[in-house]
Amino acid sequence: MIGMIDMIELSSAFVCVVTIFLILVAMKRLSYIEKQIAPLSLMNAKIDLLLKQARIEFDPRSHILTEIKTALQRGEKIQAIHYYRQASGVGLKEAKDYVEEIQAQG
Repeated sequence: MIGMIDMIELSSAFVCVVTIFLILVAMKRLSYIEKQIAPLSLMNAKIDLLLKQARIEFDPRSHILTEIKTALQRGEKIQAIHYYRQASGVGLKEAKDYVEEIQAQG
């Protein structure tokens, strides 16, 4: 019959194995994400260079919808989030983060 100490040792071993497995899965996922980021960084650098050579100023806030600006000026943050979600199709968290970023920048 398995004693209490043996059961604790088995449980600890199981937890260790599961932890190692999760770490390996996370490392594989991180590697995949890093491979996706590298080409995007290269494209971003190329776009920046093209904009610089064409003497084009890029203002990432210039495309903010008038409705979003107006809603924020009235203090209607939820409405601004709603407008951004409708216009962009992003999820609630992304829209909230975007609107809060606009608010932080003034």
